[in-house]
Amino acid sequence: MNHFNTDDIVPVSELKQRVNSLQTHLTENGFDAALILQATDLFYFAGTTQQGHLYVPKDADPILMVRKSYKRAQAESNIETIEPITSLTEIQPILQRYGCPPPDKLGMELDILPVNLYRKYRQLFVGSNILDISHAIRLIRAIKSPYEIDRITVAAGLADQVASSVKDHLREGTTEVELAGRIEARARALGHQGMVRMRLWGSEMFYGHLMCGDSAAVPSALSSPTGGAGMSPAFSQGPGFKSIQPNQPILFDYVFAHKGYLADHTRIFALGELPDKLMKAHQAMLTLQTKLQAEMRPGVIVGDIYESAIDFAAESGLEDYFMGAEKQRIRFIGHGIGLELDEYPFLAKGQQMKLKSGMVIALEPKVVIPGTGVVGVENTHLVTEDGLQRLTKYPDDIEIV
Repeated sequence: MNHFNTDDIVPVSELKQRVNSLQTHLTENGFDAALILQATDLFYFAGTTQQGHLYVPKDADPILMVRKSYKRAQAESNIETIEPITSLTEIQPILQRYGCPPPDKLGMELDILPVNLYRKYRQLFVGSNILDISHAIRLIRAIKSPYEIDRITVAAGLADQVASSVKDHLREGTTEVELAGRIEARARALGHQGMVRMRLWGSEMFYGHLMCGDSAAVPSALSSPTGGAGMSPAFSQGPGFKSIQPNQPILFDYVFAHKGYLADHTRIFALGELPDKLMKAHQAMLTLQTKLQAEMRPGVIVGDIYESAIDFAAESGLEDYFMGAEKQRIRFIGHGIGLELDEYPFLAKGQQMKLKSGMVIALEPKVVIPGTGVVGVENTHLVTEDGLQRLTKYPDDIEIV
């Protein structure tokens, strides 16, 4: 029943390495086991997003229990032990059959688990102390393996191909959403999976943001420097029905999602020349990007990177527009990326996490000017022992069509 190529399946060695990292954390922190439910974490540790539960004892092989689709999970996952279930009540008998004692301390992803489901698992694991293990999972996932880096590098190359197609579709009078549809069709044809996963509760993302002029500077609820008017209050972000106009910045902030892995970048296009103020602001963001790229090495505290960016914005006279123009502007300059758009680390105010080799970072210095538009840049980078290695490589300068 395998509908995918062999190289689409996460290798056994990769899954074992990930599970071993989790088991090390369990042992060092007094956990007896972890129970993984969230789709992205399931894919990370089990290689499938089928509806199921991955039980990871601290000192035994994991058990994947799948409700739907069991046959697909068998075809997709390289976990050795996969069992079908039709009800949560079957979990405990299966664990007993495999010799797993009731856990005194059980880790679960409490950052995303709904309260009603949490109550069900409390009833299921009577006597167990259920504690949050999501932070540990996110720390493990923050360091990418060579396998993951290869996947993200491919996504970055495809993201560049999509960016190169934007100018072919730019026409005065075309609506933002019509332009977005044409570019998204190109992305889809290249293998974009059609959705971008985010972990933060209530956060949603389609392909990204494509807006022209002042509509790009419209704020939204999303944890992003840009929002956009969107098409209605039901999904109030991204492209809307505004027409593409000459001499206005066109923000292209898209994520390429390929076989689960993401690459994020932003480019600015325009029909005709832009005002000098915008050109200078964009150049300042390119200078800032270069500055931060030189500073970002293993061991550097990510909050210090943010403060360095804030200082540069103030020195450049752009502090009122840097990363948003409202009092509720975002307080970060970049974020980790991998299977989800909002992974560790966050290059944000006050964050004490240190950069480590193997992290993948989307660095996104932007200027948001109400009533005018957005300029700036975003690129996906790999943190190496020698510093940042840029993965998205399409030219950063504003592209005048």
